[in-house]
Amino acid sequence: MTPDRWIVTVFGLLVIAFIIWFFWLKKPKGTRAAITRSGYQEAMILVKGGYTPDVIVVEHGKPVRLNFRREETASCSEMVLFPDFNKSARLPTGETVAVEFLPEKPGEYEFACQMGMLRGKLIVE
Repeated sequence: MTPDRWIVTVFGLLVIAFIIWFFWLKKPKGTRAAITRSGYQEAMILVKGGYTPDVIVVEHGKPVRLNFRREETASCSEMVLFPDFNKSARLPTGETVAVEFLPEKPGEYEFACQMGMLRGKLIVE
């Protein structure tokens, strides 16, 4: 094998390794919810082509308030569902909607739009 083929092969393998790491092995750190004076753990989530931030970290046993602000008109983002907490909310465009619940057990809980295309994760410590 010629040196230029070795270089292309090694470069290709490095690109494949990076893609595998980026999409499957990288663990998102998440955004820690701020604690308000009223005792809620609170975070603002922008809904525009996805959830930003899409990973929120909270403590168990303390009430959580997630404020969703939808800045798009796509029909998929009209609702957010928290199936593990039996919560859902309609998200009108341009308005901030609060979703409140109490996570009692540590774990990772997903939230998503009604079609499952937009996804996020709540990490309860």
